[in-house]
Amino acid sequence: MERLYAGLSFEQAVDKYIQTVYSVCVMRLSGNSDVDDCVQNTFIKLYEKSPDFNDENHLKAWLLRVAVNECRMSIRRSLRIIPLDTLKDMPLPRSEDSGDLSRALMKLGGKYREVLYLHYEEGYKVREIAEILNTKEGTVSSLLKRGRDKLKKYMEVMTDE
Repeated sequence: MERLYAGLSFEQAVDKYIQTVYSVCVMRLSGNSDVDDCVQNTFIKLYEKSPDFNDENHLKAWLLRVAVNECRMSIRRSLRIIPLDTLKDMPLPRSEDSGDLSRALMKLGGKYREVLYLHYEEGYKVREIAEILNTKEGTVSSLLKRGRDKLKKYMEVMTDE
């Protein structure tokens, strides 16, 4: 009998959530070549652990939490190998439209980029983001406010050019 994840087969779960997991990893790792590994590891954990989920929202939140943790572990591994100065100067991925929101998000620091992506692209509320990132709601609110301010400044510069 095939294992189901909130009513979805493993293949259906991968098909439905791979883009979301991939986007979170790209936002978190910006420019790091480990994005694909983190995405793959996330789905391997889903397959191996086979947790029970209440519904698809629970499945999605679990996948995002695992993806964030995989990215954190990847960053830790990278910091052991690559000097910090090198990380600052990594080129950003090119976008066809330089005013694109995703390009603007890539310019922000990881902590801002992550909460803005989860809030605006994935539609999570502050409480849910705090749970996914294992942090306090106040911290998420502060990061959202500061991130919006930084994003606004960046977008203003982009429109002036």
